[in-house]
Amino acid sequence: MLFPEPVFGPIHSRRLGASLGINLLPANAKVCSFECVYCECGFATSHGEARIPARDEIARKLESKLRDLIDKKAPLDVITFAGNGEPTLHPHFAEIIDDTLALRDRYFPDAKVTVLSNATRAHKPDVRAALLKIDNNVLKLDSAVQTTAEWINQPNSPDFDIAKIIDEIALFDNAIVQTLFFSGNYNGHCIDNTTEAEITAWIEALKTIRPREVMVYSLDRATPAHNLQKASPETLTHIAERARQAGFTVQLTL
Repeated sequence: MLFPEPVFGPIHSRRLGASLGINLLPANAKVCSFECVYCECGFATSHGEARIPARDEIARKLESKLRDLIDKKAPLDVITFAGNGEPTLHPHFAEIIDDTLALRDRYFPDAKVTVLSNATRAHKPDVRAALLKIDNNVLKLDSAVQTTAEWINQPNSPDFDIAKIIDEIALFDNAIVQTLFFSGNYNGHCIDNTTEAEITAWIEALKTIRPREVMVYSLDRATPAHNLQKASPETLTHIAERARQAGFTVQLTL
């Protein structure tokens, strides 16, 4: 599922409410530093020329949509950067965040600005500075175990190191950690980030990160890799309780 416009929705988000989406990536291609086996956008494909929307185009379309929502007296809880891959890959990500915050303040000052990111560019000074400005800095951590993270996220970089990613996330004082729990098989690997060893390593990573909040959830849409199973409500509840016992605020989505 690819998003055909730079600004889409609002849609109802299970975790965020009425969410107006912003896609900073091409309408006809997924662009990401990961190839997650569960990604709703599928695996990376391109159909023709892949054009990244310009900064002024995004600002213009966002302002138009916000005005339209006001005219319709429609609710808006959050403006969410998500879309067809990793939003921080846009070359003007930091400037677009500034534009969005200004438009939010003008039209919907109570709405939150959220970025869903895989944290692979959190070490970039401009990206870090932008993520520190927003309301909800949601960073992915699907496993604290190197091999499992590689199997789940399939990073494009040979230098991917989950320990370094954890250390980068820990530098934020506004981090929200988002983890999708599931099991299954892919490319000959048995993947399960719900085991006791995985949960223990994940809790230890949370202790390093000290996030403002932790989001625990499982599969909700079709996945590009087959043979993946949603974690049961009992499993998710157990994981959430483990995190709460460790002192973290948890948002559990069943």
